[in-house]
Amino acid sequence: MLRNTLSLFTIILLIFLTGCQEKAKKSAGELPPATEQNEADTVADREAGTDTVPKKDSIPRNIKTEDTIVLNDDNAIPFFFEYNKKHKENKVKISTKYGDIIIELFRETPYHRSNFIYLTKKGYFDGTYFHRVVKNFIIQGGNSDSRITARKRTDIGRYLLPPDTRKGFKHHRGVVSMPSSDEVDNPHKLASPFEFFIVVQSPGAYHLDGNYTAFGRVIQGMDVVDKICDLPTDDREWPYESVRMKVEIIE
Repeated sequence: MLRNTLSLFTIILLIFLTGCQEKAKKSAGELPPATEQNEADTVADREAGTDTVPKKDSIPRNIKTEDTIVLNDDNAIPFFFEYNKKHKENKVKISTKYGDIIIELFRETPYHRSNFIYLTKKGYFDGTYFHRVVKNFIIQGGNSDSRITARKRTDIGRYLLPPDTRKGFKHHRGVVSMPSSDEVDNPHKLASPFEFFIVVQSPGAYHLDGNYTAFGRVIQGMDVVDKICDLPTDDREWPYESVRMKVEIIE
């Protein structure tokens, strides 16, 4: 009697365990494995193109762009070498309260042309003055006594440009040239990149040839240049009447 009872109990237990296993298998089959779900999501992302967008952390932090670079004597020339390849503009308009001055920049002086275009695009010249006027000689622009101008120079960088005087350009009347830096130790007459001057003297100021880089010429508006050159100045050759400028690229 006891043996029959144990056998019946054993059979019932086996049936119960078998049913549990089948139920577990059925439950496990309702969802795909996690690896298959992840793979499916990855394929969908690829098809949507989301895997082509770089993550923020994957962008190298040492890459300097035109908007972020701070120029110095080591990187300025390599920078303008590359800048010259991509930026071919060579005509700018200088707007003043006396009228507009249109300037053509020489492609034969690539670093100085590129520098002027770069500063124009950065908005550096806007709000600066024709701060030095020498009657019947030159007008010089690109500076001011404003803190904003000083801040712009700091943001752009501290650098000088080497002279480029062997291209055959002479300082005729209307030629645009770049003054040398006023630093004491500057035997090679490296140019201050933030300023420029326009020759007013007729037929030209040829004693400047070989020492300063002529990098453009006035093609329209010499009457405006003459008006500015006739303004009275103080002992520093700074006009009593402030002549602000706005510079923009026109071609």
